[in-house]
Amino acid sequence: MGWTTPWAPTRAELAACVECGLCLPVCPTFRLTGDETASPRGRINAMRGVASGLLPLDASVAEVFEFCLQCRACEAACPSLVPFGRAMEGARAEATAALAAARVRRGVAGRWVARRRAVGVATWFAALGQRLGAGRWLPGPLGTGLRGMRRLRFRPRSSLGTTHEAVGMPIGTAALLAGCVMDPWFGEVHRAVIAVLTSAGYRVVVPAGQTCCGALAAHEGRAADADRMAETNRAAFAPFDLVVVDAAGCSAHLVGHGPGPTVEDAVVVVARLIDEGRLPTLPGHGTPVAVQDPCHHRHAQRITAPPRTIVRAAGYVAIDLDPDGMCCGAAGLYSQAHPDTSDQLGRAKADQVAGLGVDVVASANPGCEMQLRARVKTGVRVAHPVELYAEALLAFRRGSTAATPT
Repeated sequence: MGWTTPWAPTRAELAACVECGLCLPVCPTFRLTGDETASPRGRINAMRGVASGLLPLDASVAEVFEFCLQCRACEAACPSLVPFGRAMEGARAEATAALAAARVRRGVAGRWVARRRAVGVATWFAALGQRLGAGRWLPGPLGTGLRGMRRLRFRPRSSLGTTHEAVGMPIGTAALLAGCVMDPWFGEVHRAVIAVLTSAGYRVVVPAGQTCCGALAAHEGRAADADRMAETNRAAFAPFDLVVVDAAGCSAHLVGHGPGPTVEDAVVVVARLIDEGRLPTLPGHGTPVAVQDPCHHRHAQRITAPPRTIVRAAGYVAIDLDPDGMCCGAAGLYSQAHPDTSDQLGRAKADQVAGLGVDVVASANPGCEMQLRARVKTGVRVAHPVELYAEALLAFRRGSTAATPT
């Protein structure tokens, strides 16, 4: 039958793969299973089969696509520069269009996360679950998810619609993406980014008219929903020249699908401000911090140096958690759809943390943070790199003020 939607993988995308196999060693699902259909090469061959009409797009073929973490490690290893992430999003869009079960299951990614009232209700129940200790007795991925969350408020303080003036000489205005779950679940990250940017001279605006970045919808095959979110965000961010995003998955998506202005990840912006001398490098104290590279930083955007620059500027010693950059297994909603595989990858990452013997892990993606927090030993902190820098900067300035003679 072939493809039926405008988002399907193109002939050029599929033809770019020469089946060299260099993607196999870096693919997490292939390394776990050894199954060719769980490799990028096998998935592209499945896409070619559907495109040519040789394979029906049934549930078994859809599962070949759905078992992919979309970590995009294969893109970084591919000598032919196959745009695998884009092709996989298109293949999942086809599966969603073809299979009613997929449409129902993936509706949460396309519509639920973009409705702030629905996210608010989920946040309230998650906060209640935390206080009841549900993370210890709920089975499967629900319990694991609760254990990985930060302490939630029943009514989180939102950054939406707020404006924050620059401290000292202004250098420009930056708009901040609030996101769908970042605002209610990771508000401390937003506040840290705002504090650091305003300290450097940026006026920061969090436009009220924005919505979810659309990454979850695109990854889960809800391409039309992702396009609608992109249109909403283009209108909301049109007045600004710079959009700052403090979640790696969101920044990777918006760089390719987002608003017209320049979109940059917060770690890139803050690291640049440190390199330019607009933000200080603070005295070192020798405390080691393991830096975990989210896949949407390392593989999708090739961002590796900025988080380490920020950690070192905060006075810490930056240590690589995983030089190979293997996926932690969070991958958006993957941990709910494939809990066993997700847990296996998450535990491997937690074992690496334990092997380093550190008490702090820096991770710039909410899913990775939750995946790690649910599995590392008690007492190990997982935080955004900019949070660590904001805290160190505040402590340094308070100390300097206290030491200044009156």
